[in-house]
Amino acid sequence: MRSFVSEWEKLEWDDIRLRINSKTAADVEQALNAHKVGREELMALLSPAAQAYLEPLARKAQLLTRQRFGHAVNLFVPLYLSNLCANDCTYCGFSMSNRIKRKTLDADEIERECQAIRAMGFDQLLLVTGEHQTKVGMDYFRQHLPAIRSHFSSLMMEVQPMSEPEYAELKALGLDGVLVYQETYHPAVYSQHHLKGNKQDFFFRLETPDRLGRAGVDKIGLGALIGLSDSWRTDCYMMAEHLLWLQKTYWQSRYSVAFPRLRPCAGGIQPASLMDEAQLVQVICAFRLFAPEVEQSLSTRESPQFRDRVVPLAINTVSAFSKTQPGGYADGKIELEQFAPHDNRHPQQVVRALVQRGLQPVWKDWDSYLGRKPAI
Repeated sequence: MRSFVSEWEKLEWDDIRLRINSKTAADVEQALNAHKVGREELMALLSPAAQAYLEPLARKAQLLTRQRFGHAVNLFVPLYLSNLCANDCTYCGFSMSNRIKRKTLDADEIERECQAIRAMGFDQLLLVTGEHQTKVGMDYFRQHLPAIRSHFSSLMMEVQPMSEPEYAELKALGLDGVLVYQETYHPAVYSQHHLKGNKQDFFFRLETPDRLGRAGVDKIGLGALIGLSDSWRTDCYMMAEHLLWLQKTYWQSRYSVAFPRLRPCAGGIQPASLMDEAQLVQVICAFRLFAPEVEQSLSTRESPQFRDRVVPLAINTVSAFSKTQPGGYADGKIELEQFAPHDNRHPQQVVRALVQRGLQPVWKDWDSYLGRKPAI
């Protein structure tokens, strides 16, 4: 059965990098005036030459965002169930080689976390764990997912890649979507940062969105970890190719994209390439022109000031008050965290900032009384 791997094998990293970096001001102007932004136009909008056109790029991105999504901005929050991990990754605080306290929430602790999160107003939840298939795998999810789902209108996961039958089962238990970030699309760089564990398998991870699509998962989230490779522009373009393949092949699913930048963590690394805030705005706006209907997410990795300025341009979904450790909402044990968030504002502060900019905060994705229920 074909997957994105067959398309990825046709893509030459060095060639793409050269083509992006060779785009001119004339190419950027042509892309900004194009009726439809395709591959060549996206390369131009991601190029160094496009940095001089940030203002018209942002204006067009904002117009397309309002046309497609109105003024709505969805709010969600991550719930970290466990920091156990069987992988050793250079950029993650949960890596097995890091000497941190390990914790997996039990049923009572999960219930307290859910209640604390609901008390803040959230109705959309992202479940996060370290990658540990035996202790935080399907048996754990079978045991706890139905109870968690009963608290929220929308449930997503960011856990280890799983099989197609497992994703189909999780969907039946109430799962709405899965985020699976490739981290980098360069296999040699990928191997430098994934030293032990199942996450070393570049191609199994690359095929994960295909398994999600075949399992009929409603929403699939893609992302590249900015700073792992020495060419964030190439990684972002490769992700665009991935998105095109998925949209064509699994058109029934919805898609979202994100561009997380490396944040400080235990045992963390220095980025191989730096993306400044203006360049992050450039990428966000370029993707809005390239994929007007695709959701874009911005996490608490970024500063409050940056988020307040950028969300009105092209962002549809934001996290708020994120705690990156198990028990973070009810107990607040900082020493367990995966990375240090930058925006630590309370959800109501984030809501006020959105309203002040003419946006409409949305706490939930679905109304269950209209018929959207997990097949439990």
